[in-house]
Amino acid sequence: MTASANATPPELLAAIDMGSNSFHMVVARLVHGELRTLEKMGEKVQLGAGLDASNCLTEDAQLRALECLGRFAQRLQGMPQAAVQVVGTNALRVARNASAFIARAEQVLGYPVEIIAGREEARLIYLGVSHTLSDDSGRRLVIDIGGGSTEFIIGERFEARELESLHMGCVSFRNRYFGDGKISRRQMDRAITHASQELLNIRNPYRSLGWQSAVGSSGSIKAVSSVLKNLKISDGTMDLKGMQELRRRLIDMGNVRRLAEVGVRTDRQSIFPAGFAILLAAFESLAIDQMSYADGALREGLLYDILGRIQHEDVRERTISALQERYHLDQRHGLAVENTAIALWRQVASSWAIATVADEELLRWACRLHEIGLSIAHSQYHKHGAYLLRYSDLPGFTQQFQQELASLVRGHRRKLTASVFEGIDSQDVNRLRRLCVLVRLAVLLQHARNHETPPPITARAKDNTLNLNFDPAWLNERPLTVADLDNEKDYLGKQGITLNIRGKAPAN
Repeated sequence: MTASANATPPELLAAIDMGSNSFHMVVARLVHGELRTLEKMGEKVQLGAGLDASNCLTEDAQLRALECLGRFAQRLQGMPQAAVQVVGTNALRVARNASAFIARAEQVLGYPVEIIAGREEARLIYLGVSHTLSDDSGRRLVIDIGGGSTEFIIGERFEARELESLHMGCVSFRNRYFGDGKISRRQMDRAITHASQELLNIRNPYRSLGWQSAVGSSGSIKAVSSVLKNLKISDGTMDLKGMQELRRRLIDMGNVRRLAEVGVRTDRQSIFPAGFAILLAAFESLAIDQMSYADGALREGLLYDILGRIQHEDVRERTISALQERYHLDQRHGLAVENTAIALWRQVASSWAIATVADEELLRWACRLHEIGLSIAHSQYHKHGAYLLRYSDLPGFTQQFQQELASLVRGHRRKLTASVFEGIDSQDVNRLRRLCVLVRLAVLLQHARNHETPPPITARAKDNTLNLNFDPAWLNERPLTVADLDNEKDYLGKQGITLNIRGKAPAN
């Protein structure tokens, strides 16, 4: 059980989705374990449109985003950090200067900003949509068209079974196929063909699994549903016949400016044909009969993800357990290492500034997974394990958290070098180095693999010095452990950390 287990649940929860086209914020109140939405805010920031030829966010795009976040920040004032989640999606996944922008965003908001992988975005979207629909049995297909990516999920009730995020969105397709504002047959056909090609990888497995109902989320699909209704093509329900009729009418209009005549908002007109082309390609490629619109998306999924952690239904715990099973880890040994590391952590967490819930979770999960690389090879297994954790799709985890987890596993044995923390934000390196020291010591103290309880040990830390005081009798019975500790002093010393061991019997 983590430190969050006994925490008082916050009354208000908030989530911010920094999408490639729009930024959205939702604030909800937690009442008897249920979420009640209090406020929704959204702004067209078009972060994805601010990517230059080198895939760097322009200063103008960053300023638009920061101004929007400044307005959001006023609503978040006073809320505890655990009650707020802020995530970035495709535009920040591809932006080469994302880390610099995130630092500015965090300064404006006062809360951490995380970048989530495409499949994690898909999982959260499904979570948000499924909570806005009736709890029906049977599989459902959910499609969410964003500014830079489109997510496709097949799930049942609240659990996703298939997740995919494809690199196509209404902003990127607008820039490529409808940048001049015209809607010609050739432009539409090219956009639909491109989207169909992207869908080839999931077409057969998705159609084989099948679904009983199809649901669309996001502004692009909501706009298509609205136009179908305004043109009296349908009651807002989407089907292939109606979509093909709308395609014909869009081409007859010939320009995005005429979309105002069918009720499309000015700020959505330029991206409407691009979103429509992606949706029509999905209908044709996946053989969708009919689709309805659901008013739930990534931001709602983030809220329910926070709620799950509060109610001790953390999807990340399930992910860690699944990894332990899949890679045949020695779970008893992992637990012994975890208990030893936590016994040390409780004594030094405050003095070493690693006392947050996130620090404890990171430490626990790194201990449980430190031998995951053995499934590939014993030689250099700490490096294999780091690679698996860095690049696997891990439901519930952000890209930054996966990178931190990978760093602790990479650094749990052998030399502790600066390369272990490569790619980590400089302000987090010292914190991760200290957590890594605790993992290393816990592994070392459980070297015998006999699942011992944590040894009698007193730990004190200050700055870059760690003092360990052992029961002399315990150490005298374990000469190999003494030798390991002596080696560890040398390893840590090269990283500027002084390890002092007390309790050893004097040498003869």
